[in-house]
Amino acid sequence: MAYRASSWTLFTVNLIAAIIFLVLIVPKKNFFQVFKGKKSSIGNSVLWGFIGFFLALGGQMLAGAIEVAIGIEPGSDNTAILSDIAKVSPIIILSIVLFAPFLEEIIFRRVVFGGVYQKTNFWIAAIVSALVFAAVHNEFEHLLIYMMPAFVFSYLYYRTKRILTPMIAHLLMNGFVVVLNLNIEKIQQWQEDLKQAIIFFMH
Repeated sequence: MAYRASSWTLFTVNLIAAIIFLVLIVPKKNFFQVFKGKKSSIGNSVLWGFIGFFLALGGQMLAGAIEVAIGIEPGSDNTAILSDIAKVSPIIILSIVLFAPFLEEIIFRRVVFGGVYQKTNFWIAAIVSALVFAAVHNEFEHLLIYMMPAFVFSYLYYRTKRILTPMIAHLLMNGFVVVLNLNIEKIQQWQEDLKQAIIFFMH
């Protein structure tokens, strides 16, 4: 019951925040004028959104391997909690997959990265926005796990000059994580069945 109430609260807050952002931002055409030069086409921006998903996923896998190598226990408490809530109240999936990428990209890529970039350069802006993004998720032991995709999202924004691109990559990333965690038991069972089948045929 508590999870259900929490999920609806989060959904409502995110929906209101998204509406407020749209109302405040859409009329201001200069808000997204961060970079000089021509923006990528919509088609190319969408394509880079999909490419960015795989880049972010690869970066996160690399970060996970590094963390394991230095003795950090794998697994995110935030992800586990949200997955548990999603099983009880699926409405939270909309918050994770749709609203989070939209709101977080506006805040961390346009406001933080874009603001710092206009005063410094790409590298400083990307590092600062990645650190802030990781810090806000409040899992400092998994700093690299959050920084890697955040860095990729900044690159996507910088490359295409469209906030749409990191939003797409972020949406796909969150969607992938949700599907993976909701089906983790089935995946583990499949891995065990595959292992047993390999052992059987080897003997």
